[in-house]
Amino acid sequence: MAETTFASLGLRDSLLQTLTALGYEAPTPVQGRTIPSLLAGRDVIGQAQTGTGKTAAFALPILQKIDPESRNTQALVLTPTRELAMQVAEAFHTYAAGMKGLAVLPVYGGAPIVHQLKRLERGVQIVVGTPGRLIDVLDRKSLRLDAIQMVVLDEADEMLKMGFIDDVEKILSSMPSTRQIALFSATMPPEVLRIAKKHMPDAERIEIEHKTMTAPMIEQRFLNVSEAQKLEALTQILELEEYDAVLIFRRTKNGAAELAERLEGRGFAAEAMHGDMKQNEREAVIRRLRAGQVEIVVATDVAARGLDVEQISHVINYDIPYDVEAYVHRIGRTGRAGRTGLATLFITPRERRMMREIEKYTKTSIKPMKMPTQADVAARRVTQLKETIRKAIGEGDLDLHLQLVEQLAEEGPHDMAEIAAALARMASSTRPLAVAKEPEVAAAPFRPPVSRQESIEGGTRLRMDVGKRDGVRPADVVGSIANEAGIAGRDIGPIDIRDDVTFVTVPSESADLVIEKVSRARFRGRSVNLRKAGPGDDAMPARRDRSPARPGYARDERPRPRPPVRRDESESGVRATRPFAKPYARDDRPPRAAKPYARDDRPSRGAKPYSRDDKPPRKGGAFDKFKKPGKKRF
Repeated sequence: MAETTFASLGLRDSLLQTLTALGYEAPTPVQGRTIPSLLAGRDVIGQAQTGTGKTAAFALPILQKIDPESRNTQALVLTPTRELAMQVAEAFHTYAAGMKGLAVLPVYGGAPIVHQLKRLERGVQIVVGTPGRLIDVLDRKSLRLDAIQMVVLDEADEMLKMGFIDDVEKILSSMPSTRQIALFSATMPPEVLRIAKKHMPDAERIEIEHKTMTAPMIEQRFLNVSEAQKLEALTQILELEEYDAVLIFRRTKNGAAELAERLEGRGFAAEAMHGDMKQNEREAVIRRLRAGQVEIVVATDVAARGLDVEQISHVINYDIPYDVEAYVHRIGRTGRAGRTGLATLFITPRERRMMREIEKYTKTSIKPMKMPTQADVAARRVTQLKETIRKAIGEGDLDLHLQLVEQLAEEGPHDMAEIAAALARMASSTRPLAVAKEPEVAAAPFRPPVSRQESIEGGTRLRMDVGKRDGVRPADVVGSIANEAGIAGRDIGPIDIRDDVTFVTVPSESADLVIEKVSRARFRGRSVNLRKAGPGDDAMPARRDRSPARPGYARDERPRPRPPVRRDESESGVRATRPFAKPYARDDRPPRAAKPYARDDRPSRGAKPYSRDDKPPRKGGAFDKFKKPGKKRF
């Protein structure tokens, strides 16, 4: 049976070029079965889990059928949450990179409706929204449905659970009879089936089999990282852990080739394996992996299909897969032939939801792991060098080298210890032993407060402009410094968190590095502004001045405005009435008017006071047109 490709599904060339540029190699099962049916104009009921690639399954047919020249709304996608609405809208933008004039608008609650209404007035071809907000814009006559060609109900069972089913029913009833409907749901409760039977009686039913996972020998863990931290985290994991062979997964073939090249540049024996390679080239990579000539293979899902190498001890998901079933296939490459395996998943903040879907799908809890530090890597390098030296001593046959060392010692002026140290440095020249000097007394991360001066013995005191009111905890301070500057937690000194400011002590030799790495960081929207603490910082209350510093002044060097002086708090106890006038004391001021006059004693300015009823009628003003009828205006 021929392998299914995106080209065989009937997609046009512009979409195929975009998918190729994105590095997509082959459709997932739900895409392979759904796209042809939607392109043929049939209604579809798809039962598939989140993360099986169903967004592309309906987005690609919509983009193929859309008319970018028309500003009418031609497609409507209903989602249960605003997070999913934004995610689906972003996917549309990604797949439509080669299309000009296309507008996609996410419409959801919790955001100002005015901006969404203005966008709808200008015209958008695709609207992605939550049912409640869509009902709102429909009631305002801001969204027209007469030109709708396709409607998608994404995660219909979730919309039922959230109480949106009546809104969905109302929206579907407002559609023209010629519209096409695609409904996707992980489960099919009776209410969802009732709506499907009513509005799409002739729909094609597509069900993607839910495979259970059995991988008791595989330990699963995840690491929270940003996209920029991934390469460094991967490098440190590869240096810290013992492994026989490592399989690293990336979503795209371009990403696999790039990562393999960067790992080679860092001294690892790594090769890429992706869909652009011929079958004999892939087999050659696998042979070298089995023979131990290659330690690391960076692969895509398509290239790794059927890969069976017993030596693979680690699987690292550098990119989280689009498909939860792909995750199962990926980690199944380790823990084979009765061996144990270790699967690591890199997670960025936006991918937490997908990880929860993986846990729900696999019925397995993925455990968090700690971000490796530079200090951990340095300690590991020292251990490896010791093991290498001991192994060389155990193998013997060192007579010639021992004779050389003895000759160098006799010729002077260096002793054997210095010569051995020089040889050890030469042996570790490719990976230097950057071990931080250990303090004489092991210090706990949080020691009793010592001196509140700029520096303490063996450390420098730093200040940051966030504190208790911002929710700062000691763990936040230690974590940010350890992760960003690569300093071990045990080397971080006392932490003093106050209402608006925090003090922390770090090793003096690392102070400038910590400031460089952490000073521009932000905590919950506030600038950390890390810097060395001054002698008067403890006595000076923390300022919560959010305005930028004046040019030419550091934040703490800016001129401070003089506090206002009360009349009775001036130095002389007197106050001038005007410049250069003779000052007078408070008691010397001229007396006020002897008697305040009553309301009826006020001067009438030559006119007789009139009552409210005597007022002349008011002529129509510029704002009278906004007055509501029947209301008396005073």
